[in-house]
Amino acid sequence: MAVAEQHAAVEIVAVDAMQVYRGMDIGTAKPSLADQQRVRHHGIDLVDPSASFTVAEFQQMADRALVDIGSRGGCALLVAGTGLYLAALVNELDLPGSFPEVRTRLEDEAAAPGGVAVLFGRLLQLDPDAAARMEPTNARRIVRALEVCEGSGRRFSSFGPGLETYPATDIVQIGIRWPRERLAGRIAERVHRMMEQGLLDEVRRLLDGAELSRTAHQALGYKELIDHLEGRCSLDEAIETIITRTRQFATRQDRWFRRDPRIRWVDIEDNPLEAVPIVEHEVVR
Repeated sequence: MAVAEQHAAVEIVAVDAMQVYRGMDIGTAKPSLADQQRVRHHGIDLVDPSASFTVAEFQQMADRALVDIGSRGGCALLVAGTGLYLAALVNELDLPGSFPEVRTRLEDEAAAPGGVAVLFGRLLQLDPDAAARMEPTNARRIVRALEVCEGSGRRFSSFGPGLETYPATDIVQIGIRWPRERLAGRIAERVHRMMEQGLLDEVRRLLDGAELSRTAHQALGYKELIDHLEGRCSLDEAIETIITRTRQFATRQDRWFRRDPRIRWVDIEDNPLEAVPIVEHEVVR
């Protein structure tokens, strides 16, 4: 927001797999209505939380937004979030289609005891290159890779240059890196602030509506509070689990983005606005 408000031509594109869902506002740290009125945003409130939403659909939406911004002489500031979504845009990935019936069957298999290990073994046989690029416990990525293998008849790793390739791009990427202990403290503060803002009531409202999609149901903060509301844990236990899982997610994000040699890292201790220089005269796609 600070960058966008210093440059009138800047519009923000949220690159976040959960901010696409309407009604999931507090738990996704969605920009406030006031922020959205001050700076034009894209990629927010695209579908109901009962709907599925794929990386390919996000890529199509974001490409349209970038063309729209460019047509007005504007500059797009991509705010990430979700590493795969950002890679789809920056690397212009050739994305495979979606095969819902196959995915549903695989997700049911993954939910069974030992199911993730069985699916990973199957992926090793069908697409060893894809299996080598993911953790054997990452159920979501394993299911997606198998969905494509079985649904399209092609190896998942055959689509595009792959996530381990970093082609030249004119998109300027800046990473903000906090000390690990400071980041852990900020995560805990953020979770407690969300609870004070009414996250539990937000989750209640979502449960009163249409059945949540699998992706929305698994969102950090929502899954744990759903467990509490359905009697599987206390509220204090749910909050501590959110903090723990968010820290683990931050570690996975760090590993993901550190692999990209194109990112300019800025180490900060306290205030990002003092540490991150505004890059002048550089156009972001």
